[in-house]
Amino acid sequence: MNSPANPLRICCIGAGYVGGPTMAMIAKQCPDIQVTVVDLNQSRIDQWNSDVLPIYEPGLKEVVEEARGRNLSFSTDVEGGIRGANMIFISVNTPTKTHGLGAGRAANLEFVEKCARRIAECSQGHKIVVEKSTLPVRTAEAGKRILRSSSSGATFDVLSNPEFLAEGTAVSDLLAPDRVLIGGESSEAIEQLAQVYERWIPRQKILTTNLWSSELSKLTANAFLAQRVSSINAISALCEATGADVDEVAKAIGSDSRIGPKFLKASVGFGGSCFQKDILNLVYLCQHFGLSEVAMYWEQVVKMNDYQKQRFSTRIIRTMFHTVSDKQIAIWGFAFKKDTNDTRESAAIYVCRDLLEEGARLVVYDPRVSEKQIRHDLEDVFKDSSLEVSQRHKRLIETNVSIASDAYQASEHAHAIAVMTEWDEFKKLDMKRVYENMYRPAFVFDGRNILDEAVLAKIGFEVHGIGRSNKFTN
Repeated sequence: MNSPANPLRICCIGAGYVGGPTMAMIAKQCPDIQVTVVDLNQSRIDQWNSDVLPIYEPGLKEVVEEARGRNLSFSTDVEGGIRGANMIFISVNTPTKTHGLGAGRAANLEFVEKCARRIAECSQGHKIVVEKSTLPVRTAEAGKRILRSSSSGATFDVLSNPEFLAEGTAVSDLLAPDRVLIGGESSEAIEQLAQVYERWIPRQKILTTNLWSSELSKLTANAFLAQRVSSINAISALCEATGADVDEVAKAIGSDSRIGPKFLKASVGFGGSCFQKDILNLVYLCQHFGLSEVAMYWEQVVKMNDYQKQRFSTRIIRTMFHTVSDKQIAIWGFAFKKDTNDTRESAAIYVCRDLLEEGARLVVYDPRVSEKQIRHDLEDVFKDSSLEVSQRHKRLIETNVSIASDAYQASEHAHAIAVMTEWDEFKKLDMKRVYENMYRPAFVFDGRNILDEAVLAKIGFEVHGIGRSNKFTN
């Protein structure tokens, strides 16, 4: 246990969507614990030390500003951070592999392994290493083997402490989580980390398991949540065909206490860094252990999500007289969900790709996503198997994509609007003003079901939502 003579000092490697907010909250709630966040990306560290943080989360700026300069610091000195800490969190990116064994499914653990080797090289004495990144089951075992190779004689305990944050609500999720999960073999190490969280989280919400259960719980939780989204999206297609209303269906089945209402909101599809990556990781694990039927079951959740995005694009094209060539379409929202600037696996990327291939002119507006990020994502989605973007696609992005400063500007002279992110501001717009500046017929394709279809129809819009029949058309 730590004592006044040996106080707890935390270092987190990785200043991204998980490491930054988590460490800021620990520093805020535990002002006596020195927390250092290190990252090799100088630009990202500079942003964490500025008034404009690299990520947007409601309430995060206030948390950072309370602790920064007191007991929270951000630095590129990775070696110094490791040496000065006795508890080290690994919170680096674990993207899906793009090539090699397990490409398209397995997690790329390159950055995690490099962290473990760096920790082994720089450490002295005893340290607790905490896996915070989403990792495949049994990663901790590999990490322990690397750490044991330390030539300095340092010793380590390895814990798994997966994050369960939802982007857009990360601060409230950190303040009042459903649970905190800590897996490990050393009861003393588990207790040290539990005592950190216990400073503001009730002890009964801090669950302890073995390492493998903790790692698998994270993948399984995201797989179950994604499964619910894909399930209601599958039903949304049937609702459109039969005249049922998917929101009414979701309310009815969500009233069943055995099912509950969460994650039953039909949409153009789920995105973000976790759901698809974790499901594909689970698929890869099942295949590795010879569980082909189980792998096929979970893979269908991702396929259903891809189908929903493609179905939305197809619906736009077919409804607009089977062609969108040279037609202007306003894209309202590019982030994968509201209250974040994260675009990873956003449905907007894939819908924009499909519309561009058909020759549409896109005017994109998102209140938090930069033009640089939008253009980067569109180039990335057009990469071929050699990870190259053709000259044709580069020209398409350059000539057929423009960025607007607000939703009104995006819809001016547009033939249609595609609502891709459920930003609250879209529900407060003067839609009569929007309608007056659009071509007729003025189409609205609401990929999030956030607009009042009846009100829009009275104005004159032809409205198409998710999981609803076309009763609001002119």
